[in-house]
Amino acid sequence: MQLSAGELEISGWLYLHTSKTAESPQQATLGCHTATHPPKSSYMLICANGFFTTMRPSEPFLIPHLIGPDKNLTIEEVTNQILPVWTYSYLALLFPVFLFTDYVRYKPVLLLQGISLIITWILLLFAQGVMAMQVVEFFYGMVTAAEVAYHAYIYSVVNTEYYERATSYCRNVTMVSATLAALLGQLLVSVAGISYHYLNAITLVSACLAFLCSLFLPMPQESIFFHKKDAAKPPPGPEKRVVPDTSPSAMLNVLLQLSKDLCHCYSSHKLLCWSLWWALATAGFNQVVNYVQVLWDFRAPSYSSIVYNGAVEAIATLLGSATTIAVGYVKVNWDLSGELTLAIFSALDAGSLLLMHFTDSIWACYAAYLAFKASYMVLITIATFQIAVNLSMEHYALIFGFNSFVALLIQTILTIVVVDTKVLQLDISTQFLIYGGYFTIIAGIFLIRSICTIISIKCGNASVVAESTVQ
Repeated sequence: MQLSAGELEISGWLYLHTSKTAESPQQATLGCHTATHPPKSSYMLICANGFFTTMRPSEPFLIPHLIGPDKNLTIEEVTNQILPVWTYSYLALLFPVFLFTDYVRYKPVLLLQGISLIITWILLLFAQGVMAMQVVEFFYGMVTAAEVAYHAYIYSVVNTEYYERATSYCRNVTMVSATLAALLGQLLVSVAGISYHYLNAITLVSACLAFLCSLFLPMPQESIFFHKKDAAKPPPGPEKRVVPDTSPSAMLNVLLQLSKDLCHCYSSHKLLCWSLWWALATAGFNQVVNYVQVLWDFRAPSYSSIVYNGAVEAIATLLGSATTIAVGYVKVNWDLSGELTLAIFSALDAGSLLLMHFTDSIWACYAAYLAFKASYMVLITIATFQIAVNLSMEHYALIFGFNSFVALLIQTILTIVVVDTKVLQLDISTQFLIYGGYFTIIAGIFLIRSICTIISIKCGNASVVAESTVQ
């Protein structure tokens, strides 16, 4: 399972792009332009759904639970046969769910996410065996693929002028929930001596509450692609809504328009460069987060050591949130030094992962993970802003959705080659050596690119000065 990586990335994007929402006059005419300021009860339901969906105190202790007496699986079964299923299912479901989310106007996918979350933890509580846990990973892939519905739903029911407030509420709620969940899990395990089985029961209750909240959410009338109102036509009556064209030709037109929009957006070399880093780094980040608990259990087996996974995840979440906010106060010429920054912090990520491989100390592993996650959050925030700053709002979901798809494709290749039983099937320590090398390659690519960019800008400035002197 992935431990809230998707939530952190999306929340960073939402935090940044709202700063330009009010400044863009075109946004009033896009997808959600007729939405109204929802009542406080709707805000509370949206926030409550996000809170209970993210309140999963058992998640930092997934691997100790699976290899412990409750499930009695081996670490090889978990690493090579169970965890890869999440990557494969997430990749297979992401694009269909993306289109389905827009077509059914978000809320049904929120309900599907809630049901999938409930099934996931029912199986974790009561099912046994490798195949059952593979089914768990499939449904969790559905949960993560459906995350886009929650964030898109917010903007479908909120007027443009309230985007910043809605984003602030929902982002802070999910961050607080993730932190509280990790701390609660750690306290219940370390202080109260609660077993991992009961942590999963608490998570199941939270998932049920999230599903109940989603049941009472209002149904949006419009979406970005399938349910758009034609501005040239008079608006429908109060009881009418826009009915999409469901013919095959209409679906084909939507896909063709998506392709044209992608080609247009990626024609910008700057956006393409930042998107490339976004996809490469996110693939590596997701892979590390998905398997780091296995490494921790390898360094300090949970059956004979005190487990501090929850405390580490709580600190990592707070650290990631703090670095995300701090980036907003840094004034840098990203056109000149952005790629160099990507290279430096990618090298720091690589060093952290290599430390995890070479050290035998669990505390060094914990510290390296904190440095890795904080470094990634700094970079993903910068990259997200650089990608979003020149995009119209209707292209946000498209570009970030496609970047996520590319990241998942790269992650799937990593999983097949490094983890899967049919290819290398490397042990967990060697896997982190590979991941460290992967980030080293990323750092090298962007170091070379930054040197070329700096030389190009300096030469351009020198030629301008020479021309002005001649004149």
